[in-house]
Amino acid sequence: MAARALMVAALGVSLLAACDPLPQPLYSETTPPPAYRTQPGGVRIDNEGYQLDPEGYRIDKSGARVGIIDVPAKTAGDNSNAVAGFYISNTGSNAPGRVASSDAATTGPNSMNLPTPSQMPQQAPIAPAPANVPPPAGYR
Repeated sequence: MAARALMVAALGVSLLAACDPLPQPLYSETTPPPAYRTQPGGVRIDNEGYQLDPEGYRIDKSGARVGIIDVPAKTAGDNSNAVAGFYISNTGSNAPGRVASSDAATTGPNSMNLPTPSQMPQQAPIAPAPANVPPPAGYR
């Protein structure tokens, strides 16, 4: 009798593990719309109304690409490095550059008016302190 109950319990657990309580979307029935539409003349327009060039970049009315940044020109002369001073194993040396100083992080608005921990007022002790309170009647 115990073996039969154990067998039924094991079968029940295996059936519960096989069912998925969350519904799954049917991706085969719906397809997402394309990120652009094609005008009758063959001009592609993205969802925000920008014209696209043949490579898919946004262009303005004069035909120049929108949002393209010349990274070497923007970072010329800047020697900051997010990992400056850390050892880089594949080069066998420390990473060059400088790390942002803590002064730059603490120069926000009203940062000069903040008190230091020694200037903060002392908190009054909580009265009554939990250690001084006797336990309620009938409590062990």
